[in-house]
Amino acid sequence: LQPPYPHPYRFLLNHPDKCRGRTPFLVLLVVTSPADLAARDAVRRTWGNESAVPGLDVLRLFLLGVHPVFGQELRPLLLEEDELHRDLLQQDFLDTYNNLTLKTLMGLEWVSRFCANASYVMKADHDVFLNLEFLAGLLRPPRSNFLTGYVYRHTGPLRNRAYKWFVPREVYPNDTYPPYCGGPGYVLSGDLALRVFAAAQTLPLINMEDAFVGICLHALGVAVTDPPPGAFTMYRLEYERCRFRRLVMVHHYGPRELLRVWPHFSQGRDECP
Repeated sequence: LQPPYPHPYRFLLNHPDKCRGRTPFLVLLVVTSPADLAARDAVRRTWGNESAVPGLDVLRLFLLGVHPVFGQELRPLLLEEDELHRDLLQQDFLDTYNNLTLKTLMGLEWVSRFCANASYVMKADHDVFLNLEFLAGLLRPPRSNFLTGYVYRHTGPLRNRAYKWFVPREVYPNDTYPPYCGGPGYVLSGDLALRVFAAAQTLPLINMEDAFVGICLHALGVAVTDPPPGAFTMYRLEYERCRFRRLVMVHHYGPRELLRVWPHFSQGRDECP
């Protein structure tokens, strides 16, 4: 996380005109690493397909930094992929776990600069199952100062260096975080996405991306909204169509599993009570 944010990270891949002439209901920001080609391909063919839900205007973008070892080698492959799909956003920070906060802020920067009229913004990891149709039903009518996902309350930073979630006291001195939504998937109203990005310019950055968004909300005086019970599932559930129809997100679904279950899920919309 050095140098500290805000820092003028440059876009290496960008699509500033993607939102011109349209008002997306949902901007879908999917977190991947540069080498995650199979994961991006699976998302495009399943829940990230912009036309998967009839009548829902979705704009999908993948967020990536620079591979810490093979940045130069991957560059031509990413250019070719982006030429084909026009959906990659990349800035020139290193793509590491501790820089996930920078990656999310890149997505919010893009929305702030190029798609400020979107109704909602969703940040999602690539290894989730998403049901955008059910989500859209929860988000209507559009509202302001709204964020929902799996809500964590009364949690604090892990001080043991053995954990990948380790946060040293000099980075975040408090013993607890404000309430926040779990990183695998959460949704913000478009106006709040802009406010969170603005607040991030004024606050000390921490390496826990989801908790940092909660810190921004706290600074803005905005509370998180609880979703319907179980709608955002942070652990893996075995696929079952009617059960998944009543969920927004299930964590830990890799590319092969997504491609295996999606054709079954996307059929038979009327078969579930």
